[in-house]
Amino acid sequence: MNFYTSLIEDSEITSIIRYGANEAGNEGTVMQATFHLKGQEFMCIDSHVKHQFTFTPSFSIYVACQTEEEIGELYEKLLEDRQALMPLGNYGFSRKFGWLNDRYGVSWQLNLI
Repeated sequence: MNFYTSLIEDSEITSIIRYGANEAGNEGTVMQATFHLKGQEFMCIDSHVKHQFTFTPSFSIYVACQTEEEIGELYEKLLEDRQALMPLGNYGFSRKFGWLNDRYGVSWQLNLI
């Protein structure tokens, strides 16, 4: 959350609930949190249970960017040696669009409007 809210304007962490003593997760770690990215609210949960799955690009966070500078900077900061699914470009349906998986495995679709 800190990484994402530091990159995207009009974003903030709105609440954090942490595990306490004698709870399922490690004391002090995040149990549940909410944050806003450009006015859109997101909730995340950090499960203490180990799962056999991870993130998938079938779910993406979609960000409508207002300027060439905004989309370019956001794309580069999220990409940082990670996986580009569709490099920034004109794909016909958008004059500038990019799709990538970030350092945490989260899929992002960025569109210049």
